[in-house]
Amino acid sequence: MSLPMLRGCSKFPSTFSFTRLFLNESIVLNRSGKTRLSSPCPGAVAAAARPYSSERGGNRHSQSLVVVGIPNPFIWFRTRIYYFLIRTYFDKDFSIEEFTEGAKQAFSHVSKLLSQCRFEALEGLVATDLVGKLEEKCNLLPSSHKKALSADPEEIVYTIPGDVGIYYDDNGRKFVSILMRFWYLTSANLPDDFMEGSRDIQMASREGELETKRLLTANYEFQREFTKGVTPDWTIVRIEHSKLLG
Repeated sequence: MSLPMLRGCSKFPSTFSFTRLFLNESIVLNRSGKTRLSSPCPGAVAAAARPYSSERGGNRHSQSLVVVGIPNPFIWFRTRIYYFLIRTYFDKDFSIEEFTEGAKQAFSHVSKLLSQCRFEALEGLVATDLVGKLEEKCNLLPSSHKKALSADPEEIVYTIPGDVGIYYDDNGRKFVSILMRFWYLTSANLPDDFMEGSRDIQMASREGELETKRLLTANYEFQREFTKGVTPDWTIVRIEHSKLLG
């Protein structure tokens, strides 16, 4: 599975009988510099630690950005049932770990294309009807906001599946969708009131200088049709960037 090289563009039929489960995640940057959010994986702490310093009232404090997964056993169990169903009835080689890694690459690639307004390059990666909507929204954004859309792979600090769905339509077509949630850092110059409750993070660059960055979130939903005879491609059918693209 090579998600960055998605091909095909399928759409949701007008009528579905479906089952969907929702996972609710929250993210908080606390005073100690730890970024805490919920995770569907119990017993595991997925963390990304990076040194940075923050300034408050003229004082500089050296801290670390740490992403900690808080286990939710019930949600973890339900998602594992869905992954089992996908492997049993749709794709015996499906792996959520492999899917997550591919989704991160796809997210970085597509977000850069959006930032550069290269909408024609989204063909085959993003649903056709979604590309037009994204073009309308992106054309209204100032250059700083467009820059903030781009997520460099090294700046993605956390990724989790947020919503899993299995769909059937009246004609027997079968679909699987997985909503992925990403937290990433950006150095784009955004207004101070851009995100309520957020704060700037100063991180050491490769040259040793301090660079101010901000933590942003994005939701990308991937869909694949598993009907017999259909090309087995994942397509992005939903894109949301907090405060940038709703």
